[in-house]
Amino acid sequence: MSVVEEAMKKAAVAWISVGGAPATAVWCLWLDGALYVVSGPGEQPAPGLAEAAAGAGVPVAVSARGDHGGRIVTWPATASRVEPDSADWQAVAPQLAAKRLNSPGGAEETIARWAAGGTIARLVPAGEPVEEGPSLSDASEAAPPRPTPAAAVTRRPFRLHRVRRR
Repeated sequence: MSVVEEAMKKAAVAWISVGGAPATAVWCLWLDGALYVVSGPGEQPAPGLAEAAAGAGVPVAVSARGDHGGRIVTWPATASRVEPDSADWQAVAPQLAAKRLNSPGGAEETIARWAAGGTIARLVPAGEPVEEGPSLSDASEAAPPRPTPAAAVTRRPFRLHRVRRR
């Protein structure tokens, strides 16, 4: 069994980099030698994945962590879109819906929402891992937080009771 398959069987999340962009953490499902990722309106953001899955020929790199919490493998992938009327959709969508946490509505509603506006991308390994085991860097890959409109300046907390000065 390859390192990629072993790591991805245990993975609940993976980091996906499309076209050399910064990696994004996504929840995923490993099934029959492929990684399935849902993205789109109301779902997790995966910048560029829908375009790569549409056949744009954009390179995709997938990183997985090991039991110790650190990255153990990065592998190249070929992305394709799972179409709502295909046999793959019938097999994969219910399993993804069951794995989806905090989904608004039931599994059927979630699958219908994905069919209407979401993307289920199928990522298949495309060659040997780019990095694994001893070839992984010892350096931290930490990066400063990306800008977001969700950041807000916080006020100083008020005091409920008066504090005496001595």
